[in-house]
Amino acid sequence: MRASLSIISIGLVTLALPSCSDGPGRAPSIGEAYVGPMSLNIREDISLKSPVVATVKHGDELDVLSVRRRFMRVRAANGAEGWVDSEKLITTEQMEGLRSMSEVAAKLPVQAQATVYDARNVHTEPHRQAPSFALLKEEERFFVLGHKLVERKPYQSEVTKEIEKSSTPPPRKRKKSAKVAKTPKPRVKDDVELPAMPAPPPVPADWQRISFRLPVEEPAPEPAAAKEDKSGLSLILRPPKEPPKHEEWSLIRLLDGRAGWILTRSMTMTIPDEVAKYAEGHRITSWFELGEVRDGELTKKHYLWTTISKNGEPYEFDGYRVFVYNARRHRYETGARAKDIRGYFPGAVHPVQLTEGKKTYTATGFSLVMEDENGALVRKTFSFEGYRIRLLSTSPWTRLEDPFDLKALAITRPAGESPKAEPGFFEKLKSKMPWSKKT
Repeated sequence: MRASLSIISIGLVTLALPSCSDGPGRAPSIGEAYVGPMSLNIREDISLKSPVVATVKHGDELDVLSVRRRFMRVRAANGAEGWVDSEKLITTEQMEGLRSMSEVAAKLPVQAQATVYDARNVHTEPHRQAPSFALLKEEERFFVLGHKLVERKPYQSEVTKEIEKSSTPPPRKRKKSAKVAKTPKPRVKDDVELPAMPAPPPVPADWQRISFRLPVEEPAPEPAAAKEDKSGLSLILRPPKEPPKHEEWSLIRLLDGRAGWILTRSMTMTIPDEVAKYAEGHRITSWFELGEVRDGELTKKHYLWTTISKNGEPYEFDGYRVFVYNARRHRYETGARAKDIRGYFPGAVHPVQLTEGKKTYTATGFSLVMEDENGALVRKTFSFEGYRIRLLSTSPWTRLEDPFDLKALAITRPAGESPKAEPGFFEKLKSKMPWSKKT
């Protein structure tokens, strides 16, 4: 009897051991996303007052466990689980695009060196609400690579867009019924005829905006009122339509090689003040060093710059100027100048081959992209030989629509790297929706 009891006890202990050692099961992952800002707090619940369970950094990969409207329950690498705002996350394609953009930015010609006098955020996209993954300190220097004019619109991350697409069920096809709906008869109580029950209220037309907190669309303008003038003719008065507002953003490369976007008006060019004072109220958009000359114990440089007279233009400059330092007179003088043009990035300083008679030699040159008399884009190449600046060639130029699009950059992968065979987060999310399951 005692032997049988001991055998039963051992069996019960053996069955209990796995359940005690494994603990509660981990929630399965339905996808992955990456942290967009420099740091992000993972909270125990959706509320901002909820305690923080973990803090993750830009580029950290998170396992997505569930979705509630625009919020996601995620799991960090250390196993901590909690809720984050999907606006602070970026997709796998965006993360690959950022990495590719840094690789592309390392090969782009630098248009200028600039700095900031106040701390500024560097964003993943040219938008104020886009995640900021780096912070420029006061007087920290960086390189300017590109320029973009962006219309001011409410920000919505790619993660949130995909959540809405995945969470919106397809329209159901209603089957036509041959039966005629019967009108409910009014109830009668105590010989008093009661009114019929009212129909249930319909689903709000803006249920998607209410569920996902989308920006409120502006109501359509009211029809213009007619007004009769003294001649008896009716005049239609229409309110003037406000033009869309735009912001100028610059693509920059930090000293550590990372690339991102900052507001153009927040940066200041680091060209010496003795040259910058000749800007005449125009904004300097790019500047280059063309060479140097000795003035006693000092070393002075020659400069090329481009400027623009007003903001909000789709082109990068409307004039350029070459500054040559005269060592004999100890001052800067203008070697070449052009106004009232439309120029675009990129500009570049490079060597050029010159031939005079039977002699061929190499000299400093520079190229600028601008519109010709017919509005076509051309690249003009000049030679720089002190005060002698000559136009060498004019060739057609094709400007890309958006060379810094993260989606396009994510398509180009480094050599030897292949895309993941597993389905992405949003494919998994769509497959888990109730309407996608076959009945």
